[in-house]
Amino acid sequence: MSLLARLDRLPLSRPHYLLLLLGGLGYTFDGMDSAVVAFLLPSVQDEWGLTNAQLGLIGSATPFGFLFGATCAGLLGDRIGRRKVMMWALAVYALFSVIGALSPNYEIFVGARVLAGFGAGAESAIIAPFLSEFVPAARRGWFVGALAGFFSFGFVAAALLGRFVVQPVPEGWRWAQIITALPIVMLLWWRRSLPESPRYLLANGRTAEAEKVVVDLEEKVRAATRAPLPPIPEAVVEKPAEARKIGLVSALKYLWSGSMARRTAITWLIWFVITFSYYGFFTWIPTLLVQQGITVTKSFEFSIIIYLAQVPGYFSAAWLGEHLDRKNTIALYLAGAAASAFWMSQMTDPVLITTSAAVLSFFLNGTYAAVYSYTPEVFPTWIRASGTGLSSAFGRVGSIIAPSVIGISAASLGFAGVFGLTTAVLAVGVVCTLLFGLSTAGRSLEDLTETDATKAVSR
Repeated sequence: MSLLARLDRLPLSRPHYLLLLLGGLGYTFDGMDSAVVAFLLPSVQDEWGLTNAQLGLIGSATPFGFLFGATCAGLLGDRIGRRKVMMWALAVYALFSVIGALSPNYEIFVGARVLAGFGAGAESAIIAPFLSEFVPAARRGWFVGALAGFFSFGFVAAALLGRFVVQPVPEGWRWAQIITALPIVMLLWWRRSLPESPRYLLANGRTAEAEKVVVDLEEKVRAATRAPLPPIPEAVVEKPAEARKIGLVSALKYLWSGSMARRTAITWLIWFVITFSYYGFFTWIPTLLVQQGITVTKSFEFSIIIYLAQVPGYFSAAWLGEHLDRKNTIALYLAGAAASAFWMSQMTDPVLITTSAAVLSFFLNGTYAAVYSYTPEVFPTWIRASGTGLSSAFGRVGSIIAPSVIGISAASLGFAGVFGLTTAVLAVGVVCTLLFGLSTAGRSLEDLTETDATKAVSR
């Protein structure tokens, strides 16, 4: 009898929503950590008399850590398990957030931001593939898209910290980082409540443990729904999975071989396009608003409005992902982001800048919801975490260079040039997604990946 068939036929209910909350809170604090940097920049500039170039390095520090964190998390997630990586990542992120808050100088602060980013990047890369392995195909797009939507709550929280802690409170930039480290208390909850992925366990030959996880989830779903479980589909054959040792070189060799190369290329491109645009925009928007003549206080207030637009962006894309397919949803929201960036580039009035920036925020974050759903679906179980982590890591290259590129562009091209450049990058993403993306809605993870995986490995 197929364990995966038993898992996939379960209706979404309270146990699944608990997993959504557990992973979503992790994303909330990841988003808060990423976004709060933009609100720290004016304060740390005053604290240490920094140049714009040094501010650009601070803006790039967290994404730089994200790159290595995402890479390591993916590789380790396929080796030692998704659950362990999630918990260690959270601990690293919280520890170095505190060190950043206590930093006596610029150099230690930058180093702490890199290592906090490492932890946040590791956690960010592992949560989506981990939880996608618990969810039936018919609801996976919505579930993972909604999971990514928790990032928006973190960004809104960061904007509130900027306005009500960083800006008015003495040493507020330090206290804000202490607050972002509070999720360390979630470790106790995660350790008690998070099961390991049964798909990971099966892929590593740990069938008895996988059976225990599935039975436990079945019992919880039965209790939550107070109804008999759906029948198990007939004629499902489950091949015994082989445990495989995964390293960076072997993972890259597989991902760029045979039928996987196209999937990998378009996935990496989408991650680069959205992450470059996203971090370039959100890292600099408070500073750019100030340079347009808006006060720091008003800049932070406008940023709250801009960040609030993320919430409907994420959850609308999560819903559309199951109706339009993830590929088409990504293209639609990238196109909306490109149009919004061009609109913003033409504005000079503060209110219209804020309005267009909020629309851009809506579409950029909607794209992320679809991308987080799409990415785990295109890689086989045995390399899913590595494939997702490496895709996210490649995207972080965009987030590393974006703050510096935007900073240089702002000086030479002005406000309009910055968002004209963003428009062009997003337009490339739209075309490539439509031409080369994979349709994934309504198909099981095994249907999407295992046949192609077998072909690729045999070559």
